[in-house]
Amino acid sequence: MTTTTVRYDLDAAGTQRITAEFLAAHPAGTGRFVTAVVGPGADLARVGRALERQVFEETFGNDAAVMAVEYGPYEANSLFFVVIDRRRGVPAGVARMIEGNGAGVKTIDDAPEHIGVDVDTILDAHGMSGERVWDCATLAVLPEYRGGRSSLLVSSMLYRTFLVMGRRRGVRHAVSMLDRGAFRNIGLIGAPMRTLADSAPFAYLGSAENRAVYMDFPRIEAAVREQAVRMRRASRPTLTALRRSGLRKLLTRRVASQVSTRIGTGKDIDENIVVVEDN
Repeated sequence: MTTTTVRYDLDAAGTQRITAEFLAAHPAGTGRFVTAVVGPGADLARVGRALERQVFEETFGNDAAVMAVEYGPYEANSLFFVVIDRRRGVPAGVARMIEGNGAGVKTIDDAPEHIGVDVDTILDAHGMSGERVWDCATLAVLPEYRGGRSSLLVSSMLYRTFLVMGRRRGVRHAVSMLDRGAFRNIGLIGAPMRTLADSAPFAYLGSAENRAVYMDFPRIEAAVREQAVRMRRASRPTLTALRRSGLRKLLTRRVASQVSTRIGTGKDIDENIVVVEDN
C-alpha cells in the first residue's frame, strides 16, 4: 500500500482563505453551520486534515507525523465532511470516511494486531463479502463546539452527513475505531453496534480504551429514529421518573432525544449539506 504525502499543518491564514472561498461560492443556507463534502484533493480537505491533527494531537498526542503515517496510505480512498461555522467563518469539525470492500480500510487492517483475529475471520463474522464498506476513520470537533452550549449540532451534522452520503453511495457495512467517549455517545443516540468479532477493548493510538466496532449500515437510520422516540418518552418529567432517575438523567435523555431526532430525520441539517466533490 502506497503512502500519499499530505500536510497536516495548514496555517491559520490558509485555513481562513480556503474557508472564505467556500462560503463565498456557497452563500445560501438556512443555519449557522454548513457541511461540505469533499474528496482528498480539494482545498477544504486540507482544512479538514489540519483540524483532525489539531484535535487528535490535543486529545491523543497524535502529531502531524503520526497522522501522516497512519492515514497517508488511505488518502486516495478518503472522503471528508467539513463543518463550517458560517457566522465566524471558521471550520468547526471534520470526519473522514475511508471507502473499501472490507480489507483495505484502516479499521479492518489494524484490528487483527489488537484483537487476535485475522482479517478473513473478521469479514466472515460480519458478512462483509465484497459490498461497499465505510470506515469512519476520524471524527473531530473543536472544544468550543462540543457540549450543551452548541446543542451538539456540529457532531450531529457529521453523523447525519455520514448517513445521507453513505445511503447515496450504497454503503452496506460501516466500521470504526472508537475511544470510550465516542463509543458511549454513539450508543446513546441509538446506533446499532457490535465489536468486531466480539472483541474486547484495547489501547490504540493514544486511546487507553478503544473498541473496533461494526454497524450494519442500512439499519442505522431507523434505529436512531427509534432511539429518539424512546429517549423522548423516558425524559418526560413525571414525579415517578424524577424519583427513579433524577433531573440530570432526564435532561440527558432529553438532549439525546433531540440529537437522535436530528440525526435520524435530518431536521434542520439536510438542507445544509453541500456536496462539493464526492469522488
